[in-house]
Amino acid sequence: MSTTERPRILVVGGGYVGMYAARRILKKMRYGEATVTVVDPRSYMTYQPFLPEAAAGSISPRHVVVPLRRVLSKAEVLTGRVTSIDQDRKVATVSPLVGEPYEVPFDYLVIALGAVSRTFPIPGLAEHGIGMKTVEEAIGLRNHVLEQLDKADSTNDEEVRRKALTFVFVGGGFAGAETIGEVEDMARDACKYYNNVRREDMRFILVDAADKILPEVGPQLGRWGLEHLQKRGVEVYLSTSMESCVDGHVVLKNGLEVDSDTIVWTAGVKPNPALARFGLPLGPRGHVDTEPTLQVKGTDYIWAAGDNAQIPDLAAGEGKWCPPNAQHALRQAKVLGDNVISGMRGFPQTEYKHANKGAVAGLGLHKGVAMIVLGKKMKLKIKGRLAWYMHRGYHGLAMPTWNRKIRVFADWTLGMFLKREVVSLGAMENPRGEFYEAAAPVSAVAEDSRPKARAS
Repeated sequence: MSTTERPRILVVGGGYVGMYAARRILKKMRYGEATVTVVDPRSYMTYQPFLPEAAAGSISPRHVVVPLRRVLSKAEVLTGRVTSIDQDRKVATVSPLVGEPYEVPFDYLVIALGAVSRTFPIPGLAEHGIGMKTVEEAIGLRNHVLEQLDKADSTNDEEVRRKALTFVFVGGGFAGAETIGEVEDMARDACKYYNNVRREDMRFILVDAADKILPEVGPQLGRWGLEHLQKRGVEVYLSTSMESCVDGHVVLKNGLEVDSDTIVWTAGVKPNPALARFGLPLGPRGHVDTEPTLQVKGTDYIWAAGDNAQIPDLAAGEGKWCPPNAQHALRQAKVLGDNVISGMRGFPQTEYKHANKGAVAGLGLHKGVAMIVLGKKMKLKIKGRLAWYMHRGYHGLAMPTWNRKIRVFADWTLGMFLKREVVSLGAMENPRGEFYEAAAPVSAVAEDSRPKARAS
């Protein structure tokens, strides 16, 4: 990390809001006016709306992430975590990937930590659940599902087959519905290449505590999405929840019990718990409490936006908050960046106001729903192939940088002519396994080969 006597703008988090806000600041800033420092545990930003397609093999996993050092070439990018913030001294403590923690002074602060999976103390969930918040989890889910097909195809044990071919998804929002739609589509294609696995042998289960799925697109399209998944053989259980999944034995509150080796958890998100250590004013659900200008309440040098912030939705009316989606995050990041520059130069702040433009969701190849807001009382509701095109078009254009846009559209174009890959690369999660087995003493290999609980 370099040192400088110029004012430092510290951006905590390199996700969607953090990366876009830093880009905006760098673009608007005069040469040498300030130093922009971005801190994140990962050296890349993940475009999360594409994770279901990455899990299904429609997009290369490397194309849904944006390298921070390339995009923010004029900023300092530190790979680590901000563990505490001393507002009196204006100093943040950074814990790097290796080595001792160190302090980074700042003059202006941007909080963009995003959200993490919202989980509950359900027995067995930590040991057997698979999340869908990171590209690593998307790759792991794809490899895992294909491994289950390999397992089922190569055994005559009906109990093992049944457990391997049962896939449970908890959460019926965007993440859950899109992921089960994409994965079911992939598994349907993949089973064509197996002698002993048919789609009829598989069991896909979607569970949600609410009485509907896809609430973001409205009740009518949500019902269509529900009926569409059911026609594809997906069992949907609403107004219920998972009580336990110890050793893969899933018990639902409605009394259903199944054995499954695949339990995908997409039941919502919550603000990053690290916020509690920063001494910032928090709302009732743990979000940073901000003014409409995105300034943290009670401060004039700290801003927050995105999933970790509680931002008044001026377009929706009194008492409403901006929903945590990419549509708001992109626009908030631009306003935040402009306000940081204005604050640094002593100019007035701009309030964030953006009316909802609608929502799109993909449910597998050529399947989707879209709700487009045309006015206060006009909403265009689309389903099927056209909605799927709109889903891809919107998110393809929203993908940061032309480099990644071109790569994503190239993946889609090739997918029109070439069949989807159905190869599992699960060994990538432990690439040294075979070498270790060849090089290590026999006793050590035997000891290390004992079954271990799989992390989420």
